[in-house]
Amino acid sequence: MKQQRPLTITAGRLVLPGEVRTGAIRCVDGQIVGIGDVTPQDGDDVVDAGGKLIAPGLVDLGVFAVDKPAFHFGGITRAALMPDQAPPLDHPARVQFLAYSGKPDFWVHPLAAATRGLEGSELAELALMLDAGARGIATGRRWIADSGIMLRLLRYAAMLDLAVVSHSEDAGLAGNAVATAGEMATRLGLPSAPAEAEALAVARDIALAEIAGARLHLRQVTTKASLDLVRAAKRRGVAVSAGVTPAHFMLSDFAMAEFRTFARLSPPLRQESDRRAVVEAIGDGTIDVISSGHDPRGPEDKRLPFADAEPGMAGAESLLAMVLSLVRDDVIDLPRAFSLLAGKPGELLGVPAGSLALDQEADIALIDPEKPWVISSARMAASAGNTPFDGQPVQGRVTALFKGGVAIG
Repeated sequence: MKQQRPLTITAGRLVLPGEVRTGAIRCVDGQIVGIGDVTPQDGDDVVDAGGKLIAPGLVDLGVFAVDKPAFHFGGITRAALMPDQAPPLDHPARVQFLAYSGKPDFWVHPLAAATRGLEGSELAELALMLDAGARGIATGRRWIADSGIMLRLLRYAAMLDLAVVSHSEDAGLAGNAVATAGEMATRLGLPSAPAEAEALAVARDIALAEIAGARLHLRQVTTKASLDLVRAAKRRGVAVSAGVTPAHFMLSDFAMAEFRTFARLSPPLRQESDRRAVVEAIGDGTIDVISSGHDPRGPEDKRLPFADAEPGMAGAESLLAMVLSLVRDDVIDLPRAFSLLAGKPGELLGVPAGSLALDQEADIALIDPEKPWVISSARMAASAGNTPFDGQPVQGRVTALFKGGVAIG
């Protein structure tokens, strides 16, 4: 899908790094060539934005399935795919196949499995998977318990200049827990683990990344103690970044009441004090990335007793609206919102996308930030509608999406 004619989008509000200003954007051969005071030229396709936001297409860092209709609905033009596939992404051929799987209207950036079979015991062929198209390395849904293996992984990743995406949860403490230890887990009689299971894993991984001089991305940081560790590491100059999904800044463990399995997530929902700490960390810059964690699960995985249900939520369609709620609540501004959703993820993956800048790829979303709609699990574009936000009214919808300067849909 190659851009055949130049495209100029006019009369919009450009969401640029650090500012929002009225103007236009021009794209030629799939790249952005003009921003701001831009006039359409003869032969251009012209789109009138009508005062809507002109923003970068979202870069979703850490999804578990390629679900193009859901991604397009949510304004996502690229996604980093976790290695937890069947079979795992621990072989160059699998990485290469998935790197081409979404084209031309969606780009998949596979994350290579850190260890063979994601078993945490033997490093995978990381350099070969880099050559095959991997854009990072991930430990998958599990934490690597062996510190020696984790240190070797981080040193190898530093040599390859790839970020390591880590799941931060000490398995020795977490075990088979499905909830955070506290009043709600006790009331429901659910197997639980202390929130400190996350902080212990975060502390060790930061220490090892500091030794190795590696780039470490903690995919989900959901507790106050863990966020304090990330803040301290950043002050020391450690190359650590932190992510979170909307569930952990919108919901507390009270959402598990009545054993609602759509709220069965990994890591589990935390107490209200931790939820508030996550919101604060988004506001002060401790958290760098907000991703959907998109993981569609059908009835066979969710219509089970809470402790037996699989974790995960279909998050691609609601991601943008949830982050825009932080803008309306004055937690962050629009440029910061799109840094969290696109700019920083693109930087971590090393792709020329995620911001409206010259010579970046023309992945662009037109957004009506005030458009109201209701999240409905029954009407989602995703392959399954397992969302904890079912029935929630929200604001903010993508009205047009362009991949490489070509309209999608």
